[in-house]
Amino acid sequence: MSQITLPAFHMPFESAGCHPGLAKTREAAWEWAGTQELNLSVPARKKMIRTRPELWISLIFPNASQQDLDLFCQWLFWAFLVDDEFDDGPAGRDPRMCGTAIARLVDVFDGAEPDVPMERALAGLRDRTCRGRSPQWNRQFRRDTAAWLWTYYAEAVERAAGQVPSRAEFAKHRRDSVAMQPFLDLHEITAGIDLPDSARSLPAYIALRNAVTDHSGLCNDICSFEKEAALGYEHNAVRLIQRDRGCTLQEAVDEAGIQLARIAERVRRAETELIEEMDAADITGATRTALERCVRDYRGLVRGDFDYHARAERYTRPDLAERDERESLSQFFAA
Repeated sequence: MSQITLPAFHMPFESAGCHPGLAKTREAAWEWAGTQELNLSVPARKKMIRTRPELWISLIFPNASQQDLDLFCQWLFWAFLVDDEFDDGPAGRDPRMCGTAIARLVDVFDGAEPDVPMERALAGLRDRTCRGRSPQWNRQFRRDTAAWLWTYYAEAVERAAGQVPSRAEFAKHRRDSVAMQPFLDLHEITAGIDLPDSARSLPAYIALRNAVTDHSGLCNDICSFEKEAALGYEHNAVRLIQRDRGCTLQEAVDEAGIQLARIAERVRRAETELIEEMDAADITGATRTALERCVRDYRGLVRGDFDYHARAERYTRPDLAERDERESLSQFFAA
């Protein structure tokens, strides 16, 4: 594993910088985790420190208010706990346990009374985020969040059945499992916009969101394949390329790098097509301004996500992963 070389990749989008409130957001996130009684074990705490959720948020939302930055970072902190539980922990190997836990989280998001700290933390985040937002925004955010959560159940079932998805099936699955879609929804809060359903339904807007999401998913797979391979985790694009082509791991990584560049081109193509579609649909005024803001900010978001994966020790130092990570998070879904 240590002899694998990550592909060289030209990032076509300029960096928008890093939010100056990163340190404050990190402090706020850990304080929030304490008030929510998310008592991380020592391995889980070390892993979260290496993960640096405050860095990702600060890179993709460099111009957010401090209040929004703090809230979004707490969402990401919570999401990483969920991700590690179902990717590395026992719930991800037991479909029944996983399905029960996911169903509870979705029910709590929909208003059910929370029972355990992770559920109470979710309810609090939902209330702070969704209050005052339009019905169409809340529908979108609920759909994207629930779709992300249920991908863990799909993976648990496939693992238990000994199944491995095809590359095409995985690409569709990864679009939800990378959890970028909910953060594209959160972008509207910090951008001060609220897209109508007509704008959300534009083919080029959908294509733009999908390309941004696909880029994040593949970038993550390239940077995390070593850790996931060590855990026997097959839901990774690099591993699927290797299985499909019967090639070496280095060749699979190189192919993934080529695909990543193609996805960046899809972002640019969707931007052009979105302008054409706005003209064709005679979209003007606040809606056009909002969509143009998405085009501008999504470029920085792609670059920020790319830069984060090159800087966070969760991905740059897989050798630091503790042997007992599998057991460090299962407390969160225990009644």
